[in-house]
Amino acid sequence: MGRRRKTKRIAQDVSISGIADKGQAVGRDAEGMVYFVAGAVPGDVVDVWVKKKKSSFRQGVVETFKSLSSERVEAFCEHFGNCGGCKWQYLNYQSQLKYKEEAIVDAFERLGHLEIKEKRPIMGCEQTKQYRNKMEYSFSSRRWVPQEELDAGGEVNFGPATGFHKAGAFNMVVQIEKCHLQDDLSNKIRNFVHQQALDQEWTFHNPREHTGFLRNLMIRNTTLGEWMVVMIFGEGDEEQITTFMELMTTEFPDLTSVYYVINTKHNDSTSDLPFHHYKGALTITEQLGHINYKIGPKSFFQTNTYQAKRLYDEVVNVAGLTGDELVYDLYTGLGSIALYVADKCKRVVGIEEIAPAIEDAMVNMELNGITNANFEVGDCKDVFNEAFVKNHGAPDLVIVDPPRVGLHKDVVKVLAGTGVDKIVYVSCNPSTQARDIALLSEQYTVELIQPVDMFPHTHHVENIAVLKKR
Repeated sequence: MGRRRKTKRIAQDVSISGIADKGQAVGRDAEGMVYFVAGAVPGDVVDVWVKKKKSSFRQGVVETFKSLSSERVEAFCEHFGNCGGCKWQYLNYQSQLKYKEEAIVDAFERLGHLEIKEKRPIMGCEQTKQYRNKMEYSFSSRRWVPQEELDAGGEVNFGPATGFHKAGAFNMVVQIEKCHLQDDLSNKIRNFVHQQALDQEWTFHNPREHTGFLRNLMIRNTTLGEWMVVMIFGEGDEEQITTFMELMTTEFPDLTSVYYVINTKHNDSTSDLPFHHYKGALTITEQLGHINYKIGPKSFFQTNTYQAKRLYDEVVNVAGLTGDELVYDLYTGLGSIALYVADKCKRVVGIEEIAPAIEDAMVNMELNGITNANFEVGDCKDVFNEAFVKNHGAPDLVIVDPPRVGLHKDVVKVLAGTGVDKIVYVSCNPSTQARDIALLSEQYTVELIQPVDMFPHTHHVENIAVLKKR
């Protein structure tokens, strides 16, 4: 049986004019009603299947294309539209960059009411495919089947799948044959695992019943040619685990580092679980400019190595360090930015709440022979306070690179209280970045913004903002 369909409400001739929050297209009909539309790009004229109706706007998906935008291109991935990733594949890359730039400026000027003294053009990616160094795949006992396949009639295979979750379908996975985001060895590993699971009749994860042997697969690689594979099992059958791991490492003997995890919880998070080292090195190594980073299975690292170097080089550029400064690096992670700027300043102090990340930072500090960096473990809102500043000294520069939720209000308050001359704010969420900077606007001006595209074919974008004390 096919999925039950609700009676459709179709809006005719909606002209798409721009990109709104979270990458949705936005347009209006002849009466001026606003529509947020998935599947359209600026310049399209479409009929919209309305899924949500509010007094001031409608939300829906494209039902019919009446005319196509000149900015539209053919998606290059066979899974586009079913897989939940790379939602901007149908938009040419120069247009992607244009709309990302516009989204940042809009967040600052319209939402944050901020004046930007200098708007630098976005740094696009030279490599728009195979740019990721980390991919995470899921196993599911039930495959997502597109509606058109159901409508075609005939026998439909709802069997197990290895790939990515369909947006909104936590219990089903889109079967992926080829993903273009990571080097093709990633596809070979994933497809081999999937086929072996079928041959060996291993069970796939069922999130409703919390059963199944195969649960998740993480694959990391570096520009130095090193590869790490972490297999996450939903059941702790040691005999099956050994059989699986031997099959995989025999098929791919050149893997640098291999781990496995047993996760029987009701969620996919593994940070609190032991990672069992199975074969090879404990870490893989990445190089960004003059710094080498050892990356473990739990390490956070920028997922686009090529653009990460450009991002960090630009942080160094706008920081304007002379060698005599005390630098704070808040939300330092494994110290990636702190270590990158260490040779340009007198001392750098980083704060990170995840203890294993600070362990990584200490390893990488020693690896690179850096002696002028210090790291403290704790949530920034708890650690970064007047006592911290008194202990380490008043900073000459503060670098912040928080998660998507932005800065805690207490961190903003302490930042303002330091009286630091310059703040370099790196963010993956322009909305929360603009919100935080607005809170600092009485003390600081926005000297410049520098967008950096880390994630081609998505609406996500990184942005550097330089704040100067008034």
